[in-house]
Amino acid sequence: MKNKLQSESLEFDTRLLSASSSPIGKPQITAVCHMDQNMKKGKRSSSRFTNVNSLDDGCLMHIFSFLSPIPVGVEFADRYNTALVCHRWLFLACHPRLWLRVDRAVKSLTESGVFPSIEEAVSAARPGDTILIGAGGFHFASNIQIDKPLCLIGGGDSPDDTTLVCSRGSDSALEFLSTCKLANLTVTAELGCCLLHRSGRLIIEDCNLQCESNPLDYLSYAIITTAGGREATLPSAAQRNGDSVSVSQTRIKGGAKAVLTSGTLALQRVRVIYAPTSILFWFDVVHQL
Repeated sequence: MKNKLQSESLEFDTRLLSASSSPIGKPQITAVCHMDQNMKKGKRSSSRFTNVNSLDDGCLMHIFSFLSPIPVGVEFADRYNTALVCHRWLFLACHPRLWLRVDRAVKSLTESGVFPSIEEAVSAARPGDTILIGAGGFHFASNIQIDKPLCLIGGGDSPDDTTLVCSRGSDSALEFLSTCKLANLTVTAELGCCLLHRSGRLIIEDCNLQCESNPLDYLSYAIITTAGGREATLPSAAQRNGDSVSVSQTRIKGGAKAVLTSGTLALQRVRVIYAPTSILFWFDVVHQL
């Protein structure tokens, strides 16, 4: 039986790039390749279905880059849910190539996703993005407001390799108004605080927070939280569960206190390990029960 195709056109139907339920209940993305076939009279047109897993890693990562980094619902495709499909998709969905990067050597936005400063990277980031801050040298950060869920990670082997410097007299290096995570970073401040927490869940892992020595260093604090202030005397259950600070394996040096609270949060579950060269802290700042 000899049937020749008169013409073929292969194209991705992006409308069908959406999450669907697999037999095990995990989201799955399928790309449908439509092949138009002009066949002899009496023969019907057919379509060929190709699983997206047949695409190479670079093509898959390009597709994933268009997805939202945070969950948007089971009926939609997002990068979080694609990471649950299989080990390969987990690796690709969380690959550092999908992160935004801060590189002080960059003078202009010539490369997509690479920025010369933390402030520009935060401004361009989407909720749920990860920002990798390049190691080496100092990154200046003063009163940078973060009002969307982000993760900021130092690009070095240790926190000492990536330092954020807050200019003297600034209120803080970073100000958090949303859920965020910091990891593998050193943050220094003088006559201010390293981190100012307004609302949301702030997670600090394996960082160094240092208040520089100053005759007025009693005005300096590593962390200040104003979440649940007096203006919210009766916070809702969502606010009570949403505002908190969690610190783990973090060095804190200088300043009047490690944490200053002026809202309804209180320091709890404090653990300290005295190492030969530093003191490591674990603690939570949560609503009082």
